[in-house]
Amino acid sequence: QVQLVESGGGLVQAGGSLRLSCVASGSIGGIKFMGWYRQAPGNQREVVATITGGGSRNYADSVKGRFSISIDNANNTVYLQMNSLKPEDTAVYYCNSGLLVGPGALRYLEVWGQGTLVTVSS
Repeated sequence: QVQLVESGGGLVQAGGSLRLSCVASGSIGGIKFMGWYRQAPGNQREVVATITGGGSRNYADSVKGRFSISIDNANNTVYLQMNSLKPEDTAVYYCNSGLLVGPGALRYLEVWGQGTLVTVSS
């Protein structure tokens, strides 16, 4: 069974930093992409940052220059370094990944993590 497990959320003051981690486990043959999304109360889930297995990155305009996404393909792990945090960054952050799984890594599977809460106080 393939699953994603996030960690690193918590409470931080505005201007502070947090680093989120997401580990994919199971019969994984390759990573097409990994990414972070977030959902604040009353809002729709939105993309924060994505990275392909080859390292191409995309960021939401609201986090450019403050957040940085990186990937460790060998350990099936994606990180989100969040600096200069603002109260509006408060949300549940979800990891999402497109993986190649199963024998021969021929099956494509998209998986979501359970989420980790980030709270930024003013």
